[in-house]
Amino acid sequence: MGKTLVEIDEDALAIAQDVFGTKTKKDTINRALREVSDRVKRHEARMAAEGIAAEALDLDALTDKAVYRPGPTAVDDQGGAA
Repeated sequence: MGKTLVEIDEDALAIAQDVFGTKTKKDTINRALREVSDRVKRHEARMAAEGIAAEALDLDALTDKAVYRPGPTAVDDQGGAA
């Protein structure tokens, strides 16, 4: 872990310390960074899952009766087996 000198909003830091229950500035900042990182990862995972679900559940195909309830084929019309 590297050291970085930054100016911190002390009011925001105090609120974050209360929310996270952390004692030190370092712990509070690291916890806040992990929270943001985890939130981004959860969002990306949700978007990926929604994409997979959208591909798997093609509503147009489900509402098109020809897709799941096909009519007679040309072979059926000629007296062949289906």
